[in-house]
Amino acid sequence: MAVLVAVAGAGYLGWSHFYGNGIRWAAGGGTKGGQKPVAIPVTIAQAQTADFPVYLNGLGTVQPYETVTVHSRVDGELTKVAFKQGQMVSEGELLAQIDPRPYQAALDQALAKKAQDEANLKNAQLNLKRYTTLNKEEFSTRQQLDTQQASVDQINAQIKGDQAAIDNAQTQVGYTTIRSPLSGRTGFRFIDPGNIVHAADTTGIVTIVKLQPISVVFTAPEDDVPQINKALAAGTVPVTALSSDGSKTLSQGHLALVDNKVDQASGTISMKATFENKDNVLWPGLSVSTRLLVETLKHVTVMPEDAVQHGPSGLYAFVVGNDNKAEMRSIKIGQEDNGQAVVLQGVSPGEKVVTAGQYRVQQGALVEPSQANPASKPENTAQNTPAKVP
Repeated sequence: MAVLVAVAGAGYLGWSHFYGNGIRWAAGGGTKGGQKPVAIPVTIAQAQTADFPVYLNGLGTVQPYETVTVHSRVDGELTKVAFKQGQMVSEGELLAQIDPRPYQAALDQALAKKAQDEANLKNAQLNLKRYTTLNKEEFSTRQQLDTQQASVDQINAQIKGDQAAIDNAQTQVGYTTIRSPLSGRTGFRFIDPGNIVHAADTTGIVTIVKLQPISVVFTAPEDDVPQINKALAAGTVPVTALSSDGSKTLSQGHLALVDNKVDQASGTISMKATFENKDNVLWPGLSVSTRLLVETLKHVTVMPEDAVQHGPSGLYAFVVGNDNKAEMRSIKIGQEDNGQAVVLQGVSPGEKVVTAGQYRVQQGALVEPSQANPASKPENTAQNTPAKVP
């Protein structure tokens, strides 16, 4: 046992002398036997000053800007359907025709009744004129004059009722021609020509949705309500709609309104954004990801997120000086986005930070830096994420 312990001790001392000293020598940038220190290859990037947009990310659903289910307002036979299913229609365009003959007959009857009453009115007015003349010459009584005046007033009232009946009949005739109440796209047709439709039917004839513009309803945590209201009060708030996985930008719009209450069950606030949707890329019912721009941080220090390291004492980063030696810096980070981070403390604009190869780097180590590929500009790709806390 004593021999084994002695051999093990001698081996450790040898390893510590030759190999351990070599690592410390390489890491510390020292020399050994007159040889130059070995530089550790790393990738670096330069911290810079930039405007950093702050986004709130969410999930939403596309909804039509307007939706109308077209119903018949009168009963009758559906004689004609003038649209194709899935067709784009314009406001006022003919959609369907209901047999108008019963309603036209009612209109003609109302017109005839008014003409009859107007003829009676002319006769009553002539009689009133005669009684008035006779009454002045005392050839008729006052009662006869008043009775004739009442007859004229009664017929005038009947004519007004006739006109109301005519207006109602004309309205019913107009209801037999069904036109589109808005410009949009039709869906499936619910009824075919030849069927009898009723004003009380619940299914309707067709549903039309307005696609240009179109709306997206999405949510945000209730803690973000003050920030959202502040941004909305300042002016137009841009909103970006992306594919559900966030990989593709679909359309650009703006925040239209914020709901007047917070959903206590989910702790979220609902919002609606409006998009022009000229290319119809947004479709009702489509699930999308949303990015709401609530603030832009002006002239802040930005560096790649890969440079941020976690340590026992908090966040840190390696800064490479002009002598190509690495310096460990404690840092504080604010917003982070798509590979970019806002530096609140610890790194200044223009300084070079290590973004790859940190696992071999120690304080004061000599490094061989190579420039990282240019990162995406933060103002184009930033998303809101919580700040890292040491």
